[in-house]
Amino acid sequence: MLKVDTHSSHETWQLGHLMGTLAQGGEILCLEGELGAGKTTLIQGLAAGLGVGERITSPSFTLVHRHQGRLHLRHIDLYRISPDQVPELGLEEMLAEPGLTAIEWAEHLPGGIITDCLVIHMEHLPDEQSRRLALRARGPAAARFLRRLRQARAQEG
Repeated sequence: MLKVDTHSSHETWQLGHLMGTLAQGGEILCLEGELGAGKTTLIQGLAAGLGVGERITSPSFTLVHRHQGRLHLRHIDLYRISPDQVPELGLEEMLAEPGLTAIEWAEHLPGGIITDCLVIHMEHLPDEQSRRLALRARGPAAARFLRRLRQARAQEG
């Protein structure tokens, strides 16, 4: 597990950007946390790190946005979805496509549907601008990605 405190939305964005630069394809990021915790901000940084040139918004109503950068990014928002509706999305087919998948409100996923992902739990800290991100690898690919992230952060100082 890696815990990271960010003290502004820009720091949250920067962490996402670093993750985007480190992504090699096949990564699945499962973001959890209350409304306003910074999930979309993290994904905006992630997209920038992947070289996506378009504006990133949360796909709350369309459920899935696809973006092309160095890797294909699938941005999924499950806020308005119950676990029993997830199979209708065709998530398993999407995850088989090359690229990177970022899922907001991943706590709405039914158990066992994704077995290898980096779970990112985000929460507000008492300071309105600060967030705590707890990153936990679930599976070997996620563990490799988390290891690369940890090494890159150590090199940053």
